[in-house]
Amino acid sequence: MNPTPTLERLRFNMIEQQIRPWDVLDLEILDLLAAIRREDYVPPAHRGLAFFDMEIPLGDGSVPGQVMLSPKVEARMLQDLHVQKHESVLEIGTGSGFMAALLAHRAAQVLSLEIDPVLAARAAETLRQNGLANVEVRNADGAVPLPSGPSFDVIVLSGSVARIPQNLLGSLKVGGRLAAIVGEEPMMRAHFVTRTSESKWDTIQPWDTVAPRLLNFPEPSRFSF
Repeated sequence: MNPTPTLERLRFNMIEQQIRPWDVLDLEILDLLAAIRREDYVPPAHRGLAFFDMEIPLGDGSVPGQVMLSPKVEARMLQDLHVQKHESVLEIGTGSGFMAALLAHRAAQVLSLEIDPVLAARAAETLRQNGLANVEVRNADGAVPLPSGPSFDVIVLSGSVARIPQNLLGSLKVGGRLAAIVGEEPMMRAHFVTRTSESKWDTIQPWDTVAPRLLNFPEPSRFSF
């Protein structure tokens, strides 16, 4: 029996039953999700979960919170960022490489930082096998500012933080956008920040979700008495 129709049916159901109901209605985004093989980016042990509405574990479990975000969260973030073909993108938290693949199809160039060397190598190889030459996966701690201080049109944090670091806001070009999931469990909100001038950033918080923490970003102080 040819498994392809089954995969395509699962992919179709993912888009129609999970992603569209989350207000992802941009037809170019939906077409992209139909074309990119999400299952290629899922660890072999969990490939049967590729199209489920859930976070998929990555790595060997030694580093907590290493997951592939749910399809609807990745799709909504991509839609709401409005990435353009001429733009440069910084992603923090490569994970499986799937979000980097989505971004690569929308942007001119993507730099994706992954703190786990095993995940970084695996994602880079998967992206290479899928012919995405405009993505660089770098094994690096995204919480550490880039030494050369480049600026980007789009910055994506593929995980949650307690607050958005100022150095990342400063790395946006004027007109650039940053997406991050911000807050504490059980309530976090997606933040979309646009740099409107050299000294001004505007933020909207259009939807709620929860995601594991990105490693090494500052946490608020907690006092106990």
